[in-house]
Amino acid sequence: MARHTKSEARKEQILKAAERVFARKGFADATVSEVAREAGLSDATIYEYFSSKEELLFSIPLQTTRKAARELRTHLDYIRGSANKIRGIIYGYLSFYQNHPEYASVLMLILKQNRKFLETEAYQLIREVSRMITGVLEEGIAANEFKADTDPYLVRAVILGTIEHSVITWLLRGRPQNLLELTDPLTDIVLEGIRRDTQPKSLTFRVTLDPLDEDQRRKT
Repeated sequence: MARHTKSEARKEQILKAAERVFARKGFADATVSEVAREAGLSDATIYEYFSSKEELLFSIPLQTTRKAARELRTHLDYIRGSANKIRGIIYGYLSFYQNHPEYASVLMLILKQNRKFLETEAYQLIREVSRMITGVLEEGIAANEFKADTDPYLVRAVILGTIEHSVITWLLRGRPQNLLELTDPLTDIVLEGIRRDTQPKSLTFRVTLDPLDEDQRRKT
């Protein structure tokens, strides 16, 4: 057991070093030797755990995403109402990227551009996390909290697309400084489009006044 724990710790050490190097230099320009130096290990040790630089890259998101998924599920269990859960999900994504900028850089600027990443276990796990959004939207529709004609997949695309665009802008241009500032504006835009209108319809009254005749004007 101790040997296994040591092996897992070493693997995590390598992956964190690779994350930093890839985020700093990009995948194409980074080398396994640079990852080894960052981790304080030899090249040979890296290859004991990973057969290639590409395998190293594809392994980075697995543990991080698995942990983030567990935390998000636990968080949602304590939130009442689908609208509040949508806000919780948006906050969870933005908070995660804000606190893991190097991981965000690797995921958004490198992995998302690689077609082979779509075939990995890590990508399937990321898809599982995104399905939480459709699940919450479907719950909201069933509970009459959201409009019956809401398309969960389209709304999910809007949420994730906006988040990804915002994170990429943040990584490349440094704006906004704090991603969490986008939580409420994005939540409001999404909910405004899908929330079921429970307010009574307003009534419009039209009043027509007859003009005063000469006798009435004298009396007034």
